Amino acid sequence: MIASWGHRVRSAAFVLLLCAWFPAPALAAELVMYRRDGCAFCLRFEREVAPLYGKTREGKLAPLRRVDVPAGGVRDASLKEPVIAAPTFVLVDKGREIGRITGYLNDDMFWGLLGSLVAGMDKRDANPKP
Repeated sequence: MIASWGHRVRSAAFVLLLCAWFPAPALAAELVMYRRDGCAFCLRFEREVAPLYGKTREGKLAPLRRVDVPAGGVRDASLKEPVIAAPTFVLVDKGREIGRITGYLNDDMFWGLLGSLVAGMDKRDANPKP
């Protein structure tokens, strides 16, 4: 029994080490939500949209990932410009920003703006650059 426990620990450590060296490939697209603790509009989004998001076409095309925004904002090579406000939703495809939605007022406005971003992504995929 003890030998099998040691083997399991070594196997788990080996798997973790492999994951660190060879990270899983990123999804083709994702919607990154830049948020802050205590942000009323972030909480409203979590209440009104987040429970349904993964079940929608957009949620399947671009799964939601949450990132905390530090005091100085976020600067990243995949971003066209820094993210300062919360919430900010950035649609990223193949490691590059496609577009963003800054702020959240209500679910109707969010879905309309996200639909436009996803439609733009669909057009890019239908007409790839040579």
